[in-house]
Amino acid sequence: MTITLLRSAHPEPALAVTAVAGLLAFAAGHPPGSAALVTATVAASQLAVGWTNDAVDAPRDAAVGRAGKPVAAGVISRRTVALAAGSAAVASILLALTFPPPAAAVAVAGLASGLAYDWPLKLTALSVLPYAVSFAALPAFVVLAVPATPPLWLVAAGGLLGAGAHFANVLPDLADDAASGVRGLPHRLGGTGSAVAATGLLLAATAVLVVGPAGPPAGLGLAALLVAVVAVPAGWYAGRRASSAGRRPTALFRTFQAVALCNVALLVLAGRSL
Repeated sequence: MTITLLRSAHPEPALAVTAVAGLLAFAAGHPPGSAALVTATVAASQLAVGWTNDAVDAPRDAAVGRAGKPVAAGVISRRTVALAAGSAAVASILLALTFPPPAAAVAVAGLASGLAYDWPLKLTALSVLPYAVSFAALPAFVVLAVPATPPLWLVAAGGLLGAGAHFANVLPDLADDAASGVRGLPHRLGGTGSAVAATGLLLAATAVLVVGPAGPPAGLGLAALLVAVVAVPAGWYAGRRASSAGRRPTALFRTFQAVALCNVALLVLAGRSL
């Protein structure tokens, strides 16, 4: 039951975001105990959003045969997952309240934004907004919890990264989502429009993370920017070839994942300059 419940929480992205929060907390100067609390707060928030997503989407997932979703496959009840989501949300709020009020407020706002994506914004043209808000809230929460003032460029980079990730993540599932009635912004823009949006947003995030910190750009940052600028056209080329052959655009999706990973590394490294 425990493993099945965790599978309903979208464990891979939840673990990735939680790991970024923990690494950024250490980089920003949190002592071990405080960094652990930051990590736990973000982990509970991610679980709440992931479980809510699975509970809300269960009928649509079942309609398109997504057997990898435990609720849709009938191996765990929708009620169990919903109760777990509520418990995780309460835990995240209680953990956030152990930090100064500005940090707690931002953490709760990030949680609320993620839940708003699950319903109803995922189905609307505003679907990108919760990604931008929640990803911007993550570094802001970590820095405010020090306590310190998060620089605008760090918050902006988080928002750009989140918005770009939304468009990139949806690419492989556009057809299934459309069949189940999901009409978020990427679905309205289509595959090409979403790929263009992901490209612009992720490259913008890279640029902000490179030029935002005080002083001249670091060599590692410039290298990451160069990798992103070279990788994206290569991914576009591979993606177009795959599409013309009737295959899913996984090559372009993997390229976006690589660029996002570069941005995450730069985000963590940026914490050391605060």
